[in-house]
Amino acid sequence: MLISIPAYTVFVVTNWLQLFGGDAVAKVKEIIKAEKVKLTAGRIAGFECPREKPQTFLWSNDPLGLAVRAYPSGAKAFIFQAKVKGQTMRLTIGDVKAWGIAKAEAEARRLQILIDNGEDPRQVIADAIVAKEVKAAALVMQEARETVTVGTAWGEYIKATKSAWGTLHLRDHEKAMQAGGEKRTRSKKLTAPGALASLATIRLVDITPELMTEWAKVESAKRPARTRNARTLFSTFLNWCAAHPTYKAIVTSNAAQSKDVRKHISKAKPKNDALQREQLPAWFAAVKQIGNPAISAYVQAMLLTGARPNELITVRWADVDLQWNSLTIKDKVEGMRVIPLTPYVAHLIAALPRRNEWVFSSLTSASGHLVEPRIAHDKACAVAGLNVTLHGLRRSFASLCEWIEMPAGIGAQIQGHKPQGVREQHYIRRPLDLLRMWHVKIEAWILEQAEVGFVPIQAGLRMVASKGKAI
Repeated sequence: MLISIPAYTVFVVTNWLQLFGGDAVAKVKEIIKAEKVKLTAGRIAGFECPREKPQTFLWSNDPLGLAVRAYPSGAKAFIFQAKVKGQTMRLTIGDVKAWGIAKAEAEARRLQILIDNGEDPRQVIADAIVAKEVKAAALVMQEARETVTVGTAWGEYIKATKSAWGTLHLRDHEKAMQAGGEKRTRSKKLTAPGALASLATIRLVDITPELMTEWAKVESAKRPARTRNARTLFSTFLNWCAAHPTYKAIVTSNAAQSKDVRKHISKAKPKNDALQREQLPAWFAAVKQIGNPAISAYVQAMLLTGARPNELITVRWADVDLQWNSLTIKDKVEGMRVIPLTPYVAHLIAALPRRNEWVFSSLTSASGHLVEPRIAHDKACAVAGLNVTLHGLRRSFASLCEWIEMPAGIGAQIQGHKPQGVREQHYIRRPLDLLRMWHVKIEAWILEQAEVGFVPIQAGLRMVASKGKAI
C-alpha cells in the first residue's frame, strides 16, 4: 500500500540509508516517485521530466488515475489512466495550459464513472466524434436544402461529368441554361434565354412535378423541339442529383419524368432527310463552293464516311494514317473505331492546312476545331434547293449503300453501329482490307453519280472534271 511521506522524513531517511548502500536508496526514490499528491499550480509548474527519460508522471491522490505527464521538451498535459476490462487504458485530457486543475479533475471523475458503468471511455469519445460529424453533415444538408439553386447544382453537374461528353453535347447543356442577352459573334441580335433558364434561380428542393408541368406548358408553346431536348437533359441531371452525396436527400424523385410533364412535350418525329441519288450532283456542286475549305471538306467526308457529326469534327492529324490508308475516329459505342481512308477523302484531308492538331481546324473557335459547320452547310443546301441536315448525311450514306448491295454488316461497322445478332457480335471479325474494298466501291459510286470525276493515281491524287478534262 502506498503512503504519503513527509519531505523532511524522506530527507533524513535517504541520508541515513546512503550509509548502508545504493539499493536501499533506489527503493526509497521509487516510493517517492510513485507517491500520489494533491495537484497544485505550484507543483505542476515545478514538475519536470529528466532529459534522459521519454516522459514522467505526477500522479494525483484525488481523483485516482489523474496525472500530469511531462516531456523533456517541457510540454505537460493532464492524462487519465485506469483499467477497462482488465487492460490498462490511458487517455490524454489536454494541455495543462488549456485545462485548469479543477476542470481536469472533473473530467477524470466523469471518465471513471463511465468505467464504473461498464462503458469504455474511448468508445464513448469515438461515438461522440461520429455524432458531431453526423450533426455537421446534417447542417450542411439543411443549408443545401434551403439555399442551393438549380443553376448552382447544374454548374457542378457539368463540371463533374463533362469529361465524358463531346463538344456538341457540352454546348447543348450550356445553351439550355444560358441566361441570354449576350452579343452574338456573327449577328447584331442578342442571344435568347435557354429553355431551362427560367429554372436556374429556383431552389432545387422546389423542383416538383407540378412546377415542371407548368414549365413544359410555357416552353413547348414557344419552342417544342428545344423543350423536348431540354427535358431530356434535365431528367438526366436530376438522376445525377439523386445519386449525389449532398443532393440525394433533396432530389428523391425525378420530377421531369412525370406523366403530366411528358403530356405537354411533343414527341420527336422520325427524320427522313437524306440525299437521293439524283440529288448528289447539286449537293456536291453547292458544298464545294463553301468558302471555308475545312467546312467544305468536312461535309463531303461526312457523306462519304457516314460518321456521326461529332466523331468526324474532332479527328486529329495523329488519327490519319496516309501510309496504311486508315482513319481512327471516336465512337460512342466502342470508344473508338478504325475505318478505311478512301482515296477521295484522303485527297480532301491532304489539301487542308495543318494549323494545329485538328484536321478540320478553325482559327476562331476556342477549341481550335470546327464547332458549327451546320450554318454553312444549310446555306449551301438552300442554294441547291435541298433540305438535308448534317445527321442526314450519315443517313444518306447508309441509304446509298443499298445501291451497290453492300452487306449490311459492313456498312454498320464503317458507321459504328452496334453489331446486331449473335453472329455479328461473336463470330464475324472483318479485317480493314475487307471494309476498304466496299468503302472504296461506295465512294467511287457516289462520286460517279455526283458527276465528280476523280481518278486516284499512284504518284498522287488529282481531280478530273466531269467531262474527263484534268483540273
